[in-house]
Amino acid sequence: MLYGQVSIDPEIMSGTAVFAGTRVPVQNLFDYIEGGDGLLEFLDDFPSVSKEAAIAVLEMAKHTLTTEKALHENFA
Repeated sequence: MLYGQVSIDPEIMSGTAVFAGTRVPVQNLFDYIEGGDGLLEFLDDFPSVSKEAAIAVLEMAKHTLTTEKALHENFA
């Protein structure tokens, strides 16, 4: 399944959410941010992920966490 810039396919990384067209888990981006690294460090370490894709994933997360409807659908 393709969700914007996120792909989930049981044949790729055992179904882990990855950046579309790559084998880079989306979780890696959040791990970098959580560890105090910036977007540029992440992009340097994972050149197969475009800046646009990384920003789109961050926007998806932002939308999920700042929209009452999305919060209710995903976490209620």
